[in-house]
Amino acid sequence: MNKVYLFKYGLSVLFLICTLTTFAQKARFSGTVVDERNLPLPGATVTAKETGQSLTTNKDGGFSIANSSLQTLTITVNFLGFDALEKIVLADQPAKFNLIPNARALTEVVVVGYGTVRKKDLTGAVSTVGAKDLNPGAVTNPLQQLDGKAAGVNITQVGSEPGVPPTIRIRGITSLQGGNDPLVVVDGIQGNMDLLNQVPPSEIASIDVLKDASATAIYGSRGAPGVIIVTTKKGTAGKTSVEYSENTSLDVIANKLKLLTADQWTAQAAAQNVDVSANHGSNTDWFNLLTRNGVTQNHTLAFGGGTNDFNYRASLTAINQTGIVINSSYKKYIGRIVATQKALDDKLTLTMNVNSGINEYTYSPTGVGNAAFTSNLISQTYISRPTDPVLNADGSFYRDPNVFQYTNPYAVATTVQNNNSINNLFGSLRADLELYKGLSAGWFGSWRKADSNNGYYAPAASTITSAMNYNGQAHINNDHVDEKLMDISLTYKKDFGANHFDATAVYEWQAQTYNGSYSAARGFANDIATYNALQLGTLANALSGDVASYKNDRRLVSFLGRVNYSYNNRYLLTASFRRDGSTVFGENHKWGNFPSASLAWRVDQEGFMKNQKTFSSLKLRVGYGITGNQQGITPQNSIALVGLNSQTPTVYFGGQLIPNYFYTQNANPNLRWETKKQANAGLDFGFFNDRLTGSIDAYTANTDNLLFRYTVPVTGSFFVNNILANIGSLQARGLELSLAYTVIKTENTTLTLAGNGSLMQSKVLSLGGNIQGLDVPTNYVGLGSNAYLIKGKPIGTFLILHHLGKDANNAETVVDQDGNGIIDQGDQSKDRVEAGQSLPKYTYAFTPTFTYKNFDASMVWRGSGGNKVYNGIRQTLSLEENLGKSNLLQSALPLGIASSGYGSDLWLEDGSYLRFQNLSFGYRINVPKVKYISSLRISLTGQNLAVITKYSGIDPEVNGGGLASGDYGTYPRTRTFSIGLNVVLK
Repeated sequence: MNKVYLFKYGLSVLFLICTLTTFAQKARFSGTVVDERNLPLPGATVTAKETGQSLTTNKDGGFSIANSSLQTLTITVNFLGFDALEKIVLADQPAKFNLIPNARALTEVVVVGYGTVRKKDLTGAVSTVGAKDLNPGAVTNPLQQLDGKAAGVNITQVGSEPGVPPTIRIRGITSLQGGNDPLVVVDGIQGNMDLLNQVPPSEIASIDVLKDASATAIYGSRGAPGVIIVTTKKGTAGKTSVEYSENTSLDVIANKLKLLTADQWTAQAAAQNVDVSANHGSNTDWFNLLTRNGVTQNHTLAFGGGTNDFNYRASLTAINQTGIVINSSYKKYIGRIVATQKALDDKLTLTMNVNSGINEYTYSPTGVGNAAFTSNLISQTYISRPTDPVLNADGSFYRDPNVFQYTNPYAVATTVQNNNSINNLFGSLRADLELYKGLSAGWFGSWRKADSNNGYYAPAASTITSAMNYNGQAHINNDHVDEKLMDISLTYKKDFGANHFDATAVYEWQAQTYNGSYSAARGFANDIATYNALQLGTLANALSGDVASYKNDRRLVSFLGRVNYSYNNRYLLTASFRRDGSTVFGENHKWGNFPSASLAWRVDQEGFMKNQKTFSSLKLRVGYGITGNQQGITPQNSIALVGLNSQTPTVYFGGQLIPNYFYTQNANPNLRWETKKQANAGLDFGFFNDRLTGSIDAYTANTDNLLFRYTVPVTGSFFVNNILANIGSLQARGLELSLAYTVIKTENTTLTLAGNGSLMQSKVLSLGGNIQGLDVPTNYVGLGSNAYLIKGKPIGTFLILHHLGKDANNAETVVDQDGNGIIDQGDQSKDRVEAGQSLPKYTYAFTPTFTYKNFDASMVWRGSGGNKVYNGIRQTLSLEENLGKSNLLQSALPLGIASSGYGSDLWLEDGSYLRFQNLSFGYRINVPKVKYISSLRISLTGQNLAVITKYSGIDPEVNGGGLASGDYGTYPRTRTFSIGLNVVLK
């Protein structure tokens, strides 16, 4: 019995063991690997930590691991271009691995010129904005995506004319003639602001803005106003993608001036005894007649893929913008491809970039109107009388012969052709070769060509006086730009225990060639050919200057080196030196030296910080550097030039007598580099596991050897009354703050409050000096609209007459400050008073973001203040004496000023504002059952939704980043509502 029991018991145990073994063998671990858009990632490496087993995902991103005993596995997934992800996976419970692409973490790697650096190791002042943080909506230029996102970076859009980009100023204005536009670098290709027009907004992976000299000095002569580095999206190894993005917007006029209606004008004209011949009995709203709702469309098709050895990304972009002013539009088409190939056991990397673009503009005509008020077309709608008809009884355009140079704005808008086309082509090739462990060599070459063609035709029917006098006028302007760049580099990286060292040495050569031609004609038998057949013009109407051409070039040769050193991952040093030689300067000063150095201390890595929980990161930075500027100088500015002049028949040049020529430019062999010396101190910090992060920067920048065109007497070695020279200096100081606080951070929800602000102070240190032995005591330089450059004062200081009231004849009166009984309107008049400045003293932005599962939202509020604007258009439309020949503002009636011979502070207004710039909502739709669609996202965006300001004009942003300080009418600013679609195909 016992034997039988033991036998049965043994069989039961054996059966149980077999069952458990069978169960264990059936244990299975599986999952899928996808990217942030739920696209499968085939070829990803999956590794089980406990067993060491490794395999790759299949074409659907799936994997499966069999195990004989364990019920859990720690699995790590790696894929090139993505951050590794580790998870604990349970048996028979499929897991999903959502990998984060490196592109999303680009803000942790900063492009600093000729290389990259980890953000935590950065020693200079750099702002980085990744693709997901760029402004969405109806975007035609990358600067619109950056608006409000970086402290100390002021982006201004003056009006919304199609194809006219915003302007950008990094840490204010630090040059008068040397140029204030930053250098643009797109995937290593250097250029001016036009280069941004060749970058599809949806193809940008990140934008890095180099602000202080320690960061920009590596670019030497081109980095003084700052550097914008754009990195575009690249293909991902092991993954093929097809993506379509579309955005369509409705553009409406945000604001317009309140003018007298026809009834109000008629009543006011009668009250002022205006001759009845000025009233033609019509009821014309000229502004509404010339404007409409605009539409902007942006389409991009991108595709890419590859392997670990080769990857590519290509895209086609089309942007079509219909302006809110009739017959104004913009079309842009861009095709680009970026490909990377590895060879020689991955020791050699070749990167090719080819970009071709076509830009077509139809501009609203400018420079139209009567002699008293020549301006743009929209400004002409303001001054046109509402009682004037559009057409005569015979169908021709109305024109009042009693008003000098009367212009019918609708006739101009519908008959004048003002077209421009620009064809761009650039390409680059980069080769990086690993010579030895830690030592690599690089070669980079780029070539950019831009061909521009402008055609203008004004028929007699346009009512433009000169076109009527000549029976039509036309011109064609052609410009060609050819830019080549080549650099050779050596890079060495080495770790010595706690010491990290890397050094870069570069030789760079740049060549730029410019040429073009201009031709004009007048007097056409008909308007059929417009500007396309200038030979049909009447030869007898030809004027001097109707035919012209030019060609010039410039060369820049550079030697540069940079060293990065860190000790124990705590103490960081960056030092660079660049020597530039440029052909645009005088023979005595063609070369310039531009050194920089910066230090950083990662306080959070110190031992005394280990036990504290307040700071998650803390870094101190200091830096100093010198940069050069040559932007605003065209070739041949340092040599004497001659031209034709019948009144001065001969000139001695080079010891030879040249008949029929005269001097047009003085020689200046001492023309030299404008230099900016900048010191920067910064603090980067993070609190509570980086829930609150931010940075503070303080800087001082002095611009010496200021490039400016000075007035000189025609005597001695000066043959004309002006010369480009370096004798002034400016100073800029500022404080910048950036903050971001993650209020909510859960698996499904995030809410981040972010913002930035900057304080800026500019001052003219000196303007006068000595030029070739001649003392030039320049203390005041007029900038127009009563703004000046004055020694010891902020740039664009207003010196202006103070409004007092009006006399018995309703003429404006002003204060006689010096009491001498005479109102002196000279530049240095004692009757002028200081009344603020044209440049903002501070700027700020608030940029919160919110996500909940598949829903996301963001907004941008931005503003500036401390500046004033001279409202010239209000002045023109407020003087009642003009009523007989123009319209007036409704605000002119209670003002009651009949006439004025002054430009007083009555027209000077506060230019401060707060703008609700952007509001966007997006939703990603999960479409797992749709065969060919991997992900689908829709978005709604509003732009320029509201402006809070005391300024009475249509928009307070009238200063396009320059020294101008007056508002004389601009192309209207639009309010935009757009819908976007992004589709990713399987």
